[in-house]
Amino acid sequence: MICSMTGYAVKTRDIERGTLQLELKSVNSRYLDFHFRVSEELRALEMPLRELLTQRLSRGKIECRLSFNAGTARAEQLQLNGELLAALNALGEQVRAQMPSATPLSVNEVLRWPGMFGEQSVDFSALGPTVLALAREVIDEFTATRGREGQKLAEMIIDRVNGIRDIVRRVAPRIPEAQALFTDKLRQRLVDALGNASDDRILQEVAVFATRIDVAEELTRLNAHLDEVERVLKQGGACGKRLDFLMQELNREANTLGSKSAITEVSQASMDLKLLIEQMREQIQNLE
Repeated sequence: MICSMTGYAVKTRDIERGTLQLELKSVNSRYLDFHFRVSEELRALEMPLRELLTQRLSRGKIECRLSFNAGTARAEQLQLNGELLAALNALGEQVRAQMPSATPLSVNEVLRWPGMFGEQSVDFSALGPTVLALAREVIDEFTATRGREGQKLAEMIIDRVNGIRDIVRRVAPRIPEAQALFTDKLRQRLVDALGNASDDRILQEVAVFATRIDVAEELTRLNAHLDEVERVLKQGGACGKRLDFLMQELNREANTLGSKSAITEVSQASMDLKLLIEQMREQIQNLE
C-alpha cells in the first residue's frame, strides 16, 4: 500500500472516572519526527506510545495528543466520608470553644474538603494497557486515512506518467526526420561558408553536430525511468524517497532533451515534460 504522510485520526474511550482521548495527525517530513502533547498524569506512557508508532510509521511529522478528561460523578454515586465529617465537626467545636467568634465551616466548604466523598482519584499507572489498546485502534484508522490519500496520489502520478509517455510517443518519430533535414541544411551552410574546404572536413563537422543533437539515448533513459516509477508504485510500501530520486533523473533527461533540441517541437516537448515531472514531484513530497 502506498501511504501519504498526511493523515488524521482521533478516538475516545470512557473509563471509570472520565474519558481518554488520543489524537494523531501528520504532515510531510524528510524523517520520522514525533511531537507529543501528553497530559502530565499520563506522561509515563509517552515512551510506549513512541515505540508503538515507530513500529507502524516510517516518515512524517507526527503530532500525538493524549489527554484525560475527568468525568462528573452522578449524585447516586456520591457518599459522604462519615469519619471525616465527624472529625471536622469535632475540630470545629474545639476551635469555637477556644475562639467563640470563629465562623463555622459552610456546607460548601465541607463538601469541597479533600476526601469528603471518599477516594475519587484515578490510578493512572494502571491505564497503560487501556491506552495502548486505544492507540492501536487510532493507528489503524490513521494508517487507513494515509493509505486512502496515498492511493489518490499514486493514481495522479500514474496519470502524469501516461502523459509523459504520450509526449514521447508523439515526438519520437519526428526526431530522425527533423534531424536529417537540419543536418542537410547545416551541410549546405558549411559548404557555402567554407567554400573550398574538403568534403571530408564538412562531413566531419556535420557528423559531430549530428552526434550532439541525437536524443535517442535520452528518450530511452526517460522510458526506463518511467518504467521504474510504475514498478515502485506497484510494489508499494515506503517509496517516497525512491520516487523523489527518480524525479530528479527524469528532470535531468528532460533538460538534456531541451538542450539538444534541433527543432521547436522537441523544445516544446521538453517544457511539457518538465511541467508534468514537477507536478509529480510536488505530490511525491507527500508520500511516505
